[in-house]
Amino acid sequence: MSGVTAVDVLLDGYGRVGESVERVLDGLSPDQLTYRVDGEANPIAWLVWHLTRVQDDHVAEVAGTEQVWTADGWADRFDLPLPVGDTGYGHGSDQVAAVTAPADLLLGYHRAVHERTRGYLRGLTAADLTRVVDESWDPPVTLAVRLLSVIEDDLQHVGQAGYVRGLVLRR
Repeated sequence: MSGVTAVDVLLDGYGRVGESVERVLDGLSPDQLTYRVDGEANPIAWLVWHLTRVQDDHVAEVAGTEQVWTADGWADRFDLPLPVGDTGYGHGSDQVAAVTAPADLLLGYHRAVHERTRGYLRGLTAADLTRVVDESWDPPVTLAVRLLSVIEDDLQHVGQAGYVRGLVLRR
């Protein structure tokens, strides 16, 4: 594994998220995407939207750029009855239910965010990864830790979406 850098590892991690999103959305109808195991459960559409919004929000923040959500018109395409800056944190059942979208829209947004993330990562150096991006934690959060925590959060949510997909296809 000589020559593998921390940026290479991050690129691989985000690539795995993207591949998993592609698999979980493949062939699902709008009804399948919004299926809830019970009245409080998160459906696939919400899980994929949320993990993508978090990645978009967090990467844009550390990159000092506008989110893909607003910069590229995805907020308008989704036309959700939520504040434009909403990422899904703290959503109640009604807000979760409000996130509906076909697979191609969810996938298009995720691909756009993934490409923006890859472009940002490719421009980073090892020294960049040590930059402190959040001093409200002890110890302060570095760029490397923030980028890794987004991967971890995204993988948890796409895993949940995969589980719900399995339940949907067995109904």
